[in-house]
Amino acid sequence: MARRPRGTASSGGVRAIDFHVHLPTEQWLDGSMAGYTEPAERYFRSTVVRRTIDELAAEYAARDTVAVLLAWDAETATGRPRVPNEVVADACERHPSTFVGFGSVDPHKGEAAVAEVERIKALGLRGVKLHPTMQAFTPDDERHRPIWDACEGLGLIALFHTGTSGIGAGQPGGQGLRLDPSRPIHLDAVAAAHPALQVIAAHFGWPWHLELIAMALHKSNLHIDISGWAPRHLPAEVVRELSGRLRDRFLFGSDYPFIRPERCLDELEGMELGEEVLRRLLVDNGRRLLGLG
Repeated sequence: MARRPRGTASSGGVRAIDFHVHLPTEQWLDGSMAGYTEPAERYFRSTVVRRTIDELAAEYAARDTVAVLLAWDAETATGRPRVPNEVVADACERHPSTFVGFGSVDPHKGEAAVAEVERIKALGLRGVKLHPTMQAFTPDDERHRPIWDACEGLGLIALFHTGTSGIGAGQPGGQGLRLDPSRPIHLDAVAAAHPALQVIAAHFGWPWHLELIAMALHKSNLHIDISGWAPRHLPAEVVRELSGRLRDRFLFGSDYPFIRPERCLDELEGMELGEEVLRRLLVDNGRRLLGLG
């Protein structure tokens, strides 16, 4: 039996919905991210604190913020173990007022990846997280179209990493990771061919953010999250659009545990964006996209 989708961001008192939360557990940081965590810490100039799922829930509940938890599967490209979708589903079951879950599939697993999309839906998760750089694939490759077909047919959101990456940054050869698969333009064909599929481009695609803005103005099923950046460093073009023409399609995100949400929230509230713009960015757009009331 399919699980009921989890999350209560529709309840009163929610300060924000954080659309980009990686698990700060040893399983992800020392397993899936083995060899990548330390360079990422240097890039973000932060020290990652390992926490249990329950500690993470307490942290987000204390700040009245809903966390969208992201599973991870880059086994084929990295040789590192995945974070199973069941781990995220169980976290959402235990903390339904605080967590909403997105699963992950490895696009190189072909038919098994499509079957895993169906399992993500059955687990009650709301979407699928992809990382073209870490998973070494391009979203517009027709071999992966059955995955997007399945997401669209099942009503799952597809969230893609876009732009540069703190993983591998500053290392020789970027630890072998290529940035070009995460260029936003590779999502254009996906959004065009799947008009009922809601697509999120994480990190607003820098340094190709103008490309992404043009795509979002063209396709109403494309959304942008601002995670992975301290808000005070957001490019002027991004700030202009999240306050203007695209104010209904920008989403708040932190990129926890590399960037802490309280820093992002404090900086956003000091940017004089206006109460309405902040409300849309922090809560309303995410609530509507997740179907939380």
